[in-house]
Amino acid sequence: MQPLYIVLLIIGYFSLLLTISVLTSKSANNTTFFKANNSSPWYLVAFGMIGASLSGVTFISVPGWVASESMSYMQMVLGYIVGYAIIGLVLLPLYYRLNLTSIYTYLQDRFGNSAYKTGASFFLLSRIIGASFRLFLVANVLQLLLFDAYHIPFWITVTITILLIWLYTFKGGIKTIVWTDTLQTLFMLIAVGVCIYSVSKEMEISNLFSYISNNELSKTFFFNDLKSGNYFWKRFLAGAFVAIVMTGLDQDMMQKNLTCRNLRDAQKNMFWFTIVLVVVNFLFLALGVLLTDYAQQNGINAQKDTLFPIIATKGTLGITTAVFFVLGLIAAAYSSADSALTSLTTSFSIDILEIDKNKAQQQQEKIRKRIHIIFSLILIITILIFKYFIANESVIAKIFTFANYTYGPLLGLYAFGLFTKLKSKDKWIPLICILSPIITYFLNYFSLILYGFNFGYALLIVNGCVTFIGLYLLKRE
Repeated sequence: MQPLYIVLLIIGYFSLLLTISVLTSKSANNTTFFKANNSSPWYLVAFGMIGASLSGVTFISVPGWVASESMSYMQMVLGYIVGYAIIGLVLLPLYYRLNLTSIYTYLQDRFGNSAYKTGASFFLLSRIIGASFRLFLVANVLQLLLFDAYHIPFWITVTITILLIWLYTFKGGIKTIVWTDTLQTLFMLIAVGVCIYSVSKEMEISNLFSYISNNELSKTFFFNDLKSGNYFWKRFLAGAFVAIVMTGLDQDMMQKNLTCRNLRDAQKNMFWFTIVLVVVNFLFLALGVLLTDYAQQNGINAQKDTLFPIIATKGTLGITTAVFFVLGLIAAAYSSADSALTSLTTSFSIDILEIDKNKAQQQQEKIRKRIHIIFSLILIITILIFKYFIANESVIAKIFTFANYTYGPLLGLYAFGLFTKLKSKDKWIPLICILSPIITYFLNYFSLILYGFNFGYALLIVNGCVTFIGLYLLKRE
């Protein structure tokens, strides 16, 4: 695919996003930026959340994961269903009853100011790292497909990427994102459909479902080895808890839900979002089976995160597939990154600076706009740091591994707050939340060394339990 075509595609795509931004940000203020004036249609939120949940990481990494992991990731996806049910039935009623802008305000009411700041800080750390990983992956692909041809250095690629996000979110915030994410999710799903059709046609597959089900790479359930990281119950339970923490305890994802008109709409959004997300993840895994076989049959040397980009843009699938791949990749990446930047701005403004307290409206808006710029710069710097430290394994595995350590304390805090009536000593909560990931790391390390037992993504559960125990040991008498 010629670099010029990609440039024209990017210009056209972002012109459309900027047009949406202008239309949705008229007379925008902080209430618009943070909560979209509580006027978002639930079906738009549900559809847009698909793209935000999947991101460019899923778009690239999940298909490339199939060669080594088969379709075992689906075990985790099935666990998501349980997690999303808990979000809809337990967490959303809590957030709406308290009328929250930032979900971490709950921790202040339940434990105290130290717990509140700690929860928000762990989210900020988690989201900065997670969003940077996702954007790093997309920036690398754009560098390979476009900017290398014009001898543009990587740091300029990254800067352009973040600048474009800032341009269409700086005024309307979450209100703009609800609409742009809907459009971007549509582009992403169309791209996946086109790529599946193109590959299956090229491979002359008459019955796609039969081909996938009979393929040795389609193995989904693993019950044999309890010590293995892909053992069913470890993956399933990890999926449930990953959904709870990376959606239900994540300001980024919940901020969209809190823009719905009422609780009932937010719960309908979560229900339909769950169904569609499971189906879409299956399609990505099915695409991974096709791409892996296609690469082997055609002698294409591509693995993991390079499998999909190389086949789509440098194979024999044609210009249409290449165009839709690039369009889908950009859409998937930006639907996650734009809401990340907005939620980081929201959490820091409300939770850390508390601009909603004792500040005039005009002053609040000035501070929020500065914070928005600062977090844009932080994302640029973090991505550039990752350029020199990212290892070879799939980026999605890194994100979930990191989430086990950073979201675990949030899981423990909310579980202790929701399922007990006990109070913990607020001043010690930051120390508990810092020590918990460290203790979890060494538990996993020695478990592997001494017993060969791999907790896998269930580390999140262990981390949450360690935090819960720490809070109990320091409970108030």
